[in-house]
Amino acid sequence: MFESAKVERTLDKAAFKAMEPGLREELLNAQFQLIDQKKRSLLVLIHGPDGAGKGAVLNRLYSWLDVRRVETLTFERPCVDDGGHPPMWKYWREMPGFGQIGMVLGSWYHKPLCDRALGRVGLGAFTKALEDIHRFEAMLHAEGVSLLKLWLYLDAEEAHARFRKLSRGAYVRPLVAEWEEIDSRKARERLVLAAEEAAQLTSTDIAPWQVVPAADEEYRDAMAGSLLLEKLVAMTREAPLPPRPLAPNPVRVPGELPAFSILSTLDLSKKLDDAAYDKELDAAQQRITALTTSPEFARHGLVCAFEGSDAAGKSSTIMRLRRALDPRRFRVHPIAAPTDEEKAHPYLWRFWRHIPALGRVAIFDRSWYGRVLVERVEGLLTPDGWGRAYGEINDFETQLTDAGHVVVKFWLAISQEEQERRFEARESIPYKRFKLTEEDWRNRAKWPLYEAAVTEMVDRTSTRAAPWTLVEAEDKHYARVKVLRTIADALETAMGKGR
Repeated sequence: MFESAKVERTLDKAAFKAMEPGLREELLNAQFQLIDQKKRSLLVLIHGPDGAGKGAVLNRLYSWLDVRRVETLTFERPCVDDGGHPPMWKYWREMPGFGQIGMVLGSWYHKPLCDRALGRVGLGAFTKALEDIHRFEAMLHAEGVSLLKLWLYLDAEEAHARFRKLSRGAYVRPLVAEWEEIDSRKARERLVLAAEEAAQLTSTDIAPWQVVPAADEEYRDAMAGSLLLEKLVAMTREAPLPPRPLAPNPVRVPGELPAFSILSTLDLSKKLDDAAYDKELDAAQQRITALTTSPEFARHGLVCAFEGSDAAGKSSTIMRLRRALDPRRFRVHPIAAPTDEEKAHPYLWRFWRHIPALGRVAIFDRSWYGRVLVERVEGLLTPDGWGRAYGEINDFETQLTDAGHVVVKFWLAISQEEQERRFEARESIPYKRFKLTEEDWRNRAKWPLYEAAVTEMVDRTSTRAAPWTLVEAEDKHYARVKVLRTIADALETAMGKGR
């Protein structure tokens, strides 16, 4: 793939000047179509050795586009871990909305390439990192984010010589330096080899690598602009997303056997009397307090996801958890229907933004599992859409646990009869009426559909690193203690503290 870029390519200044106005006009027209459609966003990943002209290409593309809808996403320490968050967190939170273009310097490829060039990782670990990137990019594409991946090819030593010359000039312009640690000839050669390996393993139909010969500045810029134009035109010509189905869940034919529900296996009669509840709740809270304020917790984080039937007691359980935590070091995130801004991004974007740094806690009152619950049952997605989400969620949670976070997930289960009793109680208590809506009553008719969705969700997303805990919540005392004990047990296991 890189061999063809070694052939000398030039474009004289007069020819470049002649073609530039037409290219710029076409780029603007294509960009305005992208803005008007607002159905996808574009990330342009600009890669290459220091000295190949990454900053120059970035500035040239800016001069050709409407800069009001272009963002530069720069990540200044690509060769080291972002110590408090999962590696992909910084890229997720900066994702541009639909209709916008993001120019990326220091992308998710940089750390794997740097590690490979410096001999920190072997081929197996490098390949594993690239496989993770491949799945990440597939998810981005499916969620409306297109990718243009450019590698500015220049002989490693020629690039190094150019970079040194620029940095030593009398007028020192800002230079895009991303490979400061790669300071030997051997490491620079290994970087190019690693980039070739990465291009071969992650060049796909939806996100192919484009190698841009960078020895001649005019040719380099013209090719980068032409590739951007080609990508924008292809994006704006893509077929629209299929219409959302109105009734994706078939009605069961009378007489058919009901589908198995994992919730039907729970013993909802489990209870705790007042005395036992007070004692055991206090003990569990003390354990959580001790664990989350210990020095060892600085190397971990806690992410709690609460799901369950309406009126199952999520809020009251979270309240008991709050009392065990330092209020300066946790956040509760109540999740409702996505806003217009959130709809203009991949669905996991709004959750990635709230992932805590190590040493802190995030509590989600409803979570990313709405993708395979509410959106599935309500027909807001096709089966392909929510079916794809299981693997994406597993990848998301694996990144959290690999980064040191403890992920605990709860489904609070009650019977239909108990839910009706709680609904009626809420209606009769003025200060609780805000918790009950007409939609809550309407959702009761979809109870079997939710049971089927929960069963598949647990089957497909309960992993060794992030298992589901099903909570018998008919008795709130029992449910609260079980939840807090589970959190304490998970923290102790992760932190190597046996009881």
